[in-house]
Amino acid sequence: MIINHNFYMKLALDEAWKYQGFTYPNPAVGCAILSPSREILAVEAHHRSGEAHAEVNALKSAYYKLTNDAYILSLETSADIHAYLINNHNNMFNNCSLYTTLEPCSHYGKTPSCASLISELSFKDVYVGSYDTNKKAQNGNTILQKNGVKVVSEILHNECENLLFPFKKFLEGRFVFFKWAQRLNATTDDGIISSHESRVDVHKMRDVCDLLVIGGNSVRVDRPTLDARLVDGKAPDILIISRDKEFDRNIPLFNVKNRKVFVEDNFSKLSEYKNIMIEGTSKMYELSREYVDLYLCYLAPTFGGSSGFDNINDKFDILNVRQADEDIIMWMKRI
Repeated sequence: MIINHNFYMKLALDEAWKYQGFTYPNPAVGCAILSPSREILAVEAHHRSGEAHAEVNALKSAYYKLTNDAYILSLETSADIHAYLINNHNNMFNNCSLYTTLEPCSHYGKTPSCASLISELSFKDVYVGSYDTNKKAQNGNTILQKNGVKVVSEILHNECENLLFPFKKFLEGRFVFFKWAQRLNATTDDGIISSHESRVDVHKMRDVCDLLVIGGNSVRVDRPTLDARLVDGKAPDILIISRDKEFDRNIPLFNVKNRKVFVEDNFSKLSEYKNIMIEGTSKMYELSREYVDLYLCYLAPTFGGSSGFDNINDKFDILNVRQADEDIIMWMKRI
């Protein structure tokens, strides 16, 4: 039987991209688990730093599907899920296959080692997209192989590297992404554009980013708060790019507790932060282009407004596209 390994890795990739931007300082990772007959038992992802890794979430879902044992669904910590699986698996994962976008971790940090757990559960083979270059967690493939698990690496390697790109930028120094919302006619003005679900996404990203950058005119016109209230999260520090340093200090963003607000006419503050989101439209796009690593667009299926991205001829490589509620969400790299 010819097996399309790319198909199963693509399932894991698409699931992981749903959480890109939420997992800092961890990487976004996806995982799929298949039965010996190639039935898809689970497709899961890592959701948030400190919580279970993608492999553990997938094992949790697969275990429930095979046993209907709802108790495992009540377990939240990775350590508890690990322990329950080890004590109750009854060899049900023998000869199963696992696809993961990133080499399973080898160390016990905030969560136990995924490589050790997969070995303990007697998987037949593991298919890996990217190697883990983080010295604290790498060499999980070696643990699997020493325990008799067949490991095949570099499945959809380039696509998995694209998913891992923000994490590698964190390790090197900083990651900067530019986010905007627009309508089908490319307008970005005149009120709320994106859906509630998309705005929740953005608030999840604000909750984990260190710094949010915005233009002075947007602050004066929109009078925003720029917090993460939709997810009850923390508010990032703010860098306002403006030649004019005078602002109405009653604008909500200036009155958020435990936040620093900088007003500068340059981007030098970026060097002091690691996970940075820039929000804006065409003017901010032009000003920040030399600093931005990836672009994130929320495309609403509407017309309206009067101004937006004009006279910009850039092209992009679309790394991932998905639909959430009404909107199309695209992660892109400028080419």
